[in-house]
This record gives sequence, C-alpha cells and structure tokens, in this order.
Amino acid sequence: MPVAAGVGIDLLEIARLERALERRPRLAERVFTDGEREYAAARARPARHLAARFAAKEAVVKALGLRGGFGLREIEVIAGEPPTVRLSGRAAEAAGEGRVDVSLAHSREFATAVAIRSG
Repeated sequence: MPVAAGVGIDLLEIARLERALERRPRLAERVFTDGEREYAAARARPARHLAARFAAKEAVVKALGLRGGFGLREIEVIAGEPPTVRLSGRAAEAAGEGRVDVSLAHSREFATAVAIRSG
C-alpha cells in the first residue's frame, strides 16, 4: 500500500535556540543525536546548525503527521549535499516504506527546513 504524501515546514529564530541551550545545558543531548551535535560543534556558530536541524525535525514531524509518543532523536539529519534523514522508532514506523527528504537553510537570524514525505 503506498504511503500518503506529506509536507512539513518550520522556521526557527536561532537566538531563541541559543537562549534555550544556555538555560538548559542538557537540552542538546535530549534533542540532537551525537552526530548532529558533533557536526554543529565543528562549525563557527554551532547553534545556527542545530537550529536548522531542529527545524528539519519539526518539519519531518509535520510531514509524517506524528503526534506525541516519540523523541526528536528518532529523527536524525545527516549532513551532506543534499542532507538526508535517518528515522528510527516511532518516526520510522510512521514513514513505513515511504521516504522523507529535507531541505535546510539559515541566515544570521533564522533557520528553516522543509520536509517532503513520499512513498
């Protein structure tokens, strides 16, 4: 049975994530995989890259129609041209045999992502 198509988009103010990470130091460990944190840490402004990945995770949630009962670490953004998404747990179950593609972008102030689920 084909998987229903879905689209998700998210926009995040980078400074908002920076403030959240300062207030809650363990937040990054709860939301981002080791690979995502390592990728961001190797960049000049890590929060910019984490914000793009957070936006991608939120966009994937919307594209898959997920509601509660899963963790954002079940959605991992793998760096590359183009970036890819690795799903596990409930997120992978929601995608089924379908595929999720993402596109990320960021400026000085904002990070955005679009996710498309196809099957």
